[in-house]
Amino acid sequence: MDTSARNRSICLWGILSVFLFSCVQPACATATHTKASEWKRRNAHLVPDEKENKAILALDQDYSVPWRTATDSDGDGVDDVYDPSPMDWRENGYDPFAVLAFLSWYHDWNAYKYDCDALKKVVDLMKDAGVGMVRFDFLWQDIEPRPGELHFEKYDYIVDLLTERQVRVLGILGYSVSWAGKAWNYPPYDDETFVRYVRQVISRYKNKIKYWEIWNEPDSRTYWVPQDDMKRYTELLKKVYEAAKAVDPSCKIVLGGMTNSGYYAIKNVYRNGGKDYFDVVNIHPFANPLRAKAMMDVLAIYRNVRREMDKNGDQDKKIWFTEIGAPGVERPNKENAWWEGISPTEKQQAAWVTDVYGRLTGLDDVEKVFWAFFRDNLGHFKSGVDFFGLVRWDFTPKPSFFAYKKRAHAVMDEWRPFRGEP
Repeated sequence: MDTSARNRSICLWGILSVFLFSCVQPACATATHTKASEWKRRNAHLVPDEKENKAILALDQDYSVPWRTATDSDGDGVDDVYDPSPMDWRENGYDPFAVLAFLSWYHDWNAYKYDCDALKKVVDLMKDAGVGMVRFDFLWQDIEPRPGELHFEKYDYIVDLLTERQVRVLGILGYSVSWAGKAWNYPPYDDETFVRYVRQVISRYKNKIKYWEIWNEPDSRTYWVPQDDMKRYTELLKKVYEAAKAVDPSCKIVLGGMTNSGYYAIKNVYRNGGKDYFDVVNIHPFANPLRAKAMMDVLAIYRNVRREMDKNGDQDKKIWFTEIGAPGVERPNKENAWWEGISPTEKQQAAWVTDVYGRLTGLDDVEKVFWAFFRDNLGHFKSGVDFFGLVRWDFTPKPSFFAYKKRAHAVMDEWRPFRGEP
């Protein structure tokens, strides 16, 4: 196709996607019309602009060919008339059900958690539970263990497996590799080394991954040293954002997930000039479900963050809860307690799952809720944190797995006329 013809095609698709999405016509009753209007409202911010459309049409999405139909151009399971981005498989509209899973963990320090067989098992379980997106690390230490020496084999396998099962990815970019920083939780000596790694990862996976998170909990001394009111983090964020958008103008940058004190961290990101260098705000509002006011605590964190965003002119940006969870143990005791004290039982964890996804998915500006985590660990944290999983280490589902699945199907069944199934 010559350049002028291609440009006309890009322009037409940009106009058509906006037109189709703004003119959804209900097929039957008033209830359907109301639901269609709500679907449109929830997804309006996902309609790409002209620059993003051009980038989307330049992607190689041949992998989605088997799933495409005459009414579903990208094979993502959403008919074009309802699809906010009908040429982009990576974006299939509103689906708040997500999980944190350490899928890239295959090291001695994590008990070699995921070999190939374990990955297949866990992804099948995710699909059964109704998980629409999974968050995991694209560890710099794995990908570039020595300067310029790149290893993508493990990540190629994981991304391909998730794509085949129609599970989208939120990729975490971090932490410092030994040759590039004082320690794993320190920023790099030279930001350009980190930016180069980001460019390489996004360039390799841009056809299948749209969302990238920059670091994890940079407001925590566990993950970012030294703490300096987010100055150094914001400095790095700005450089990474510009580099990521240069590689893929259609990608979305998610702010590094903030802890329960994230309100102050986000305030500092704004103070440091970071407003225009992230597309999604990301928080980790953990609470103890054994306390009567646990959900009130979670909502208070969310409201404080929302208020700060609005104050800084970010009313249109969405909030993702990329970690929320609690342990579920068979027999609570001092040995399996967590930072909040005695751990909940497995049944109490399941009740918290139901409450979390019952309350938070009803908030208009909360787009994703990631349960932390999908599968238990084998003594990694040496506390109740090892039992945050919806499934046990041996892959057997806990009551929380079925609570998650029940809620996912209940919520997403409401959108089935618009989403369909690939």
